[in-house]
Amino acid sequence: MSKNVVVVGTQWGDEGKGKIVDLLTEHVRVVVRYQGGHNAGHTLKINGEKTVLRLIPSGILRPHVQCYIGNGVVLSPEALLVEINELEKKHIEVRPRLHISGAAPLLFPTHIALDKAREAYQSGVLAIGTTGRGIGPAYEDKIARRALKVSDLLHHERLVPKLTELLQYHNFLLTQYYKQEAIHLEQVLPLAMSWGDALRPMVMDVTNALHEHRRNGDAILFEGAQGVYLDVDHGTYPFVTSSNTCIGSVVNGAGFGPLYLDYVLGITKAYTTRVGGGPFPTELKDEIGNRLATRGNEFGSVTGRARRCGWFDAVLVQRAIELNSISGLCLTKLDVLDGLDVIRIAVAYRDASGNLLTSPPSAADDFADLTPVYEELPGWQESTADLTELKQFPANAVAYIRRLEELLHIPIDIISTGPERDSTVILRNLFT
Repeated sequence: MSKNVVVVGTQWGDEGKGKIVDLLTEHVRVVVRYQGGHNAGHTLKINGEKTVLRLIPSGILRPHVQCYIGNGVVLSPEALLVEINELEKKHIEVRPRLHISGAAPLLFPTHIALDKAREAYQSGVLAIGTTGRGIGPAYEDKIARRALKVSDLLHHERLVPKLTELLQYHNFLLTQYYKQEAIHLEQVLPLAMSWGDALRPMVMDVTNALHEHRRNGDAILFEGAQGVYLDVDHGTYPFVTSSNTCIGSVVNGAGFGPLYLDYVLGITKAYTTRVGGGPFPTELKDEIGNRLATRGNEFGSVTGRARRCGWFDAVLVQRAIELNSISGLCLTKLDVLDGLDVIRIAVAYRDASGNLLTSPPSAADDFADLTPVYEELPGWQESTADLTELKQFPANAVAYIRRLEELLHIPIDIISTGPERDSTVILRNLFT
């Protein structure tokens, strides 16, 4: 029996992790966010009603689930409280079931100002395409050992000197380097104090609580944000996020040892998308790319930005499987491919000298001269939307699924055929 499961995105994020986490939470007692911030949005659609979650774990829509935010998350209290209020307006109980690590770094208005100022300063080819939510500067402060933590909000006597020092540093950058307006202590301190009062009942030792659940035999699901190729170490650097999106962050960002994990589920779109700048070998800048974007509703749930679309890249997904010791895949948005005469899968790359490459380069610049080597499969005209059994699928759709399994040397255990919770084919129950 798989008790403790990790869900990770195998591409550039936006693979549909939120829906799958929500689906799996029927079988778990606990859901944990362990990295990232409110720059990642997970969209859930249940009985026709859409909910977008950015910081709160997707298990919050199940009344029996306890939700935890680990120390690896950079927390914007302002964004979190907005999200809590949005859910409470829908009569979803949040505060008694949401628990926050006191060790999570805080994100302040100056982090947002720095993020936007830097992106504007690096306009053009140097722009990363960040969400402007302040995530990068917040992680920088963590690594530089100047970050304030959630626990600092609970102690006003230490909050003031720490916040004063942090704002001095941020304002020096804002005013002297980026030529922007300063954000003063008297603007931020009242906010911070109000955050502490609001969050106090939810702050706890998350690591200790998770191990209590483990000892009690409770099933735990760890919900990753973004995707493998946005990982700050293993992604297409510098066009990445500021955290480690791979499975190792479960250990660092939640304090849960690797030998306690039973199954790693990789979420994989039936094609490929990415938001923002950076390499994208299989990108389609043609009618088919536009068709995928339109049928797949490929717009960011947090920013609304249009996503770039392309064919499935087996080279990248195979590396993602190796990086995360993925046990099985969930294939999402297969229905977006309905109606195509031909479907392509990138199985290798060729460089400018004609050499065949079967693994991705480690440097983003080295993608520039690569041409995908495609394998073509016949498409299907029938609809796969909302199907719930594999035997209902067109033969060519089944052939596509089986070919992906052969190329990736891993089973596809779940297939998502639409945004609704029930639009899913379960080929293997991860918990039995």
